Amino acid sequence: MLKIQDMKKGVVTLSRKTSGRLTTWPQLRFSIVGELLARPPEKGKLRQELERLASRCYTHPTKGTLVKFGVSTIERWYYHALRSSDPIEALGRKIRSDTGRTKAMSPQLLDILRQQYEDYPNWSYQLHTDNLVALLEERPELGEVPSYSTVLRRMKARGWYKRRSPQSGSPGKKRAAERLEKWEVRSYESSYVNALWHLDFHESRRVVDVNGQWHTPKALCVLDDCSRSCAHMQWYLRESAESLNHGLEQAFHKRGLPRGLMSDNGSSMLALETQNGLLRLGIKHERTLAYSPYQNGKQEAFWAQLEGRLMAMISRIKPLTLAFLNKVTQAWVELEYNRRLHNEIGVSPLERLLKGPDVSRPSPDSEALRLAFTVEEKRAQRQSDGTIQIKGVRFEIPSRFRHFRRLHVRYQTWDLSMAYLVDEKTGSLLGRIYPQDKTKNASGWRRTIEPSSDRIPSTPQMDSNPIPPLLRKILADYAATGLPPAYLPKEESALPNTDAIKEDRNE
Repeated sequence: MLKIQDMKKGVVTLSRKTSGRLTTWPQLRFSIVGELLARPPEKGKLRQELERLASRCYTHPTKGTLVKFGVSTIERWYYHALRSSDPIEALGRKIRSDTGRTKAMSPQLLDILRQQYEDYPNWSYQLHTDNLVALLEERPELGEVPSYSTVLRRMKARGWYKRRSPQSGSPGKKRAAERLEKWEVRSYESSYVNALWHLDFHESRRVVDVNGQWHTPKALCVLDDCSRSCAHMQWYLRESAESLNHGLEQAFHKRGLPRGLMSDNGSSMLALETQNGLLRLGIKHERTLAYSPYQNGKQEAFWAQLEGRLMAMISRIKPLTLAFLNKVTQAWVELEYNRRLHNEIGVSPLERLLKGPDVSRPSPDSEALRLAFTVEEKRAQRQSDGTIQIKGVRFEIPSRFRHFRRLHVRYQTWDLSMAYLVDEKTGSLLGRIYPQDKTKNASGWRRTIEPSSDRIPSTPQMDSNPIPPLLRKILADYAATGLPPAYLPKEESALPNTDAIKEDRNE
C-alpha cells in the first residue's frame, strides 16, 4: 500500500510493504489523482490543483528515488481515470516489448551475492548492488556489472529480502499525543455523496447462541461522509477480514462504489484481501493515526446514537440473539436513523443522499467483487498429478493448463473451497479450481489427454526422398561451387571372415 506522508514539506513518500500487496505504476498514478476524484475541485480551480500536485515530489515505485511529474502529465492521468469506470486499468502502463528478458549473472557472482546477503541481511538492495559494482571493478574476471533491477530480481527470486533491524521507537500513544499537540484539528465534510465512506467495528451487548454460549458480537457500519447515511450495518460474532468483506460487498450493492474509504488500523482493514480489493476497485483507502479516534469522528458520533437509542430500547430483552439483534438494527437504520433529522446537516441523511451530487460508480456483480477481494500469489504446478498447494490444501489444475510451470492464483484465506486462476499480465480470470477429492479420483475414470490445438499434427505430405531438406540444400550448394570432392576415394577390399578361419583351424 502507498501512504501519503510529509504533506507540509511538499514531499509525498510512498511507503512500500510488498508482502502480497500491489505496488505498481497504476497505484502511484492513482495515489496522485485519487484526491481529485474523491474531492473534485470547484469550477475554475482544476489548474490550481494540478499545479499543486505537480510541485510535489513522489517516490518512484521501483527505483525508490524522488521524481516529479508535469502539469500536463497529471492532467492526462486525471482525465483518463475520470472517464473510466476502472481508474486502475485506465492508469496502467503498456507492457514492455522486452518483458521477460533478463540479464544473466554468473553462478560465481550469485554465490558472492548470497554470501553478502548472509553477512548483511539488513542492507538495502541498492547497497548490495553498489558493493557488487565495487567488487567487479577490482575483479573484472567475475563477469559483467549487473544493474540494480537485475540484482533486485535475483534476490527476490531467491527469497533474499531485506530484514529490518531492531528498532526502539516510541509507543503509538506517545506519537498520537505528540501529533495532536503539534498539529491543529479541524472538522471536514465531503462535498459529494459517496466521495468518502467511513468504516469501523463496534462492540456492545453480549448475545447467546443456540448452544447457550455467550458471545460479544461486533457491529460493522459503513457511513457516508457527506450525507451521514448508513450504507450498511450488520453484527458479526468476530471482527475479521471475512466479516468486513461480507458487509462491504452489501454496501457496494446498495450504494455503488465510493471514491474513498477511511478506516482505522485494525487487522481486518490491513488484511491483504481488503487492501487488494479496494485497490482493484479504484477506491482510495485512507487510514487514521493509531490512538486517534477524533480523525474518524463521524463514525464515533454514530456509535453514540446507536447506544443511546437502539441499544437503550432493547436493554431489557433477555436473552438477546444475534438474529434478533441484526433484525432490529436493520429496521432502526432504515426507518429511523436514515430518515430522522440530522442536527448537523439540517436534513435527514436519506434526503441529502437523494439530492446529491453523487460521484459513485456502478457496483460489479458478486462474483467480480469476490475476485477483487483476494490474495494473488504464484504457485508451482506439480507435474506428476497437476496440482498446486494453497495453505496446505491441494487444488487440481484443469488439463488445459498442464503446460504452465508457474500459475498465478487468487484466493481468500477464510474460504479455500474455491480459488481462481488469473492471467499474469492482465489479471483477467482464466478459470476456477477446486480442492482435490482423492476419494472421488480413486473410483473415477481417466481421460486420454488431448494434444493442444497448436500441437495437432497436420496430414504430412509424402516425400519419397529420404534425404532431409537441409542436407539436400547443403549438397546442392556444395555442387554449385564446382569444387572437386575434398577427399580421395579408396577401394576397400572385403574383410576376411574370421569365423570361417577359426573353423578351418579347428578342423
